[in-house]
Amino acid sequence: MLDLEVVPERSLGNEQWEFALGMPLAQAISILQKHCRIIKNVQVLYSEQTPLSHDLILNLTQDGIKLLFDATSQRLKVIEVYDLSKVKLKYCGVHFNSQAIAPTIEQIDQSFGATHPGVYNAAEQLFHLNFRGLSFSFQLDSWNEAPKYEPNFALGLASLQIPHGAMVKRMHIYTGNNLQETRAPAMPLACFLGNIYAECVDVLRDRVGPLGLKVHLLTAGCGPGVMGDAKVRSLERSIFFGDSCQDVLGALGSPHKVFYKSEDKMKIHSPSPHKQVPSKCNDYFFNYFTLGVDILFDSTSHLVKKFVLHTNYPGHYNFNIYHRCDFRIPLLIKKEGADSQTEDCILTTYNKWDQIQELLGHPVEKPVVLHRSSSANNTNPFGSTFCFGLQRMIFEVRTLWSVWVQRVWTLCAALKELLAEGLGKRPPLTTSSRRTAYNSIRWQRNV
Repeated sequence: MLDLEVVPERSLGNEQWEFALGMPLAQAISILQKHCRIIKNVQVLYSEQTPLSHDLILNLTQDGIKLLFDATSQRLKVIEVYDLSKVKLKYCGVHFNSQAIAPTIEQIDQSFGATHPGVYNAAEQLFHLNFRGLSFSFQLDSWNEAPKYEPNFALGLASLQIPHGAMVKRMHIYTGNNLQETRAPAMPLACFLGNIYAECVDVLRDRVGPLGLKVHLLTAGCGPGVMGDAKVRSLERSIFFGDSCQDVLGALGSPHKVFYKSEDKMKIHSPSPHKQVPSKCNDYFFNYFTLGVDILFDSTSHLVKKFVLHTNYPGHYNFNIYHRCDFRIPLLIKKEGADSQTEDCILTTYNKWDQIQELLGHPVEKPVVLHRSSSANNTNPFGSTFCFGLQRMIFEVRTLWSVWVQRVWTLCAALKELLAEGLGKRPPLTTSSRRTAYNSIRWQRNV
């Protein structure tokens, strides 16, 4: 049986691990995986049709605990203990719930002190006793005597006679004073663990297509000369097609992993006659898991030629490998009935595929069906995905109707011609000259 410390408005945990409000989903799952011999039988609950309308839940069935993550930010919003008989709980080092101590209303009052009058929910037959960042729920229909509720007792307060020894049914830890209005807080400093995170990612575009990314970074740093004054710092870094490995490392730091492509399964769809020529070396990715971004480099020139943005929706084969990339793609859309007038529009991580088609138009070609499995003998329980190409971007979606985009590739179509002219064999160019060469090739393609 787990023995956990309750910290109102902050966390639930012990000396080995802690579930902290604002913690990213991936970190919570990492804790569960690391302590799988102690914490068993974990369920992942989510809505497949409306994933943004319902919280994503990790249900620890053996321990009677639910971790509720905000559907948009995927950070821990509420910690719920729904079966207090399966876990020991203490506050400030003193138990208020264990095999020897029952969590009665008298025990709660003794452990946590006085608070505002409780709230009675007649529809659910629940009595809620609220503290800041912490609430206890008592089930009225389990009492032997029917409680007497007086809505207008005195001084504008209601009265509810609670029997002696009433037991806690559920406990919630959250931020603020109201459980119904609580939101996931910002990520705590303790959760950064030396990593950088992306607050959002802007796709830089011109009238032709994508140019690169502007990444709004968050990191936990210290002030100059003061090690104890750690705080969250905001940074902006831009990466463009044609940037070198050194440019990317200088902007984002070292990747979490470098992945070399063993083969290019999409090469067969290329119209180039060179697609059958075997490559002497392999392209490679910089994987930035906490940013939700992959960056593909050409094996010959070592220049950026592709960005991959991950939305991390539940049900995708790569779910929980990457943090959600909160991207924004600016578009210029022609107004109906006006030849020259345009309006600005932003595509985000939270747009459905049918909404994207309304803005960008329906793809001319049929989608490429993508099958994934860990090996040839294994099957993917989530099924295949479909890849659509629009305006030098590839959108990977799960089904063909009103779906959520799983990943977005932004492609540098001109870079192949740039490399074909021998740029990869020349001495290294400066960032400005490389972008100038890239832009000139792209302009020639569209003249």
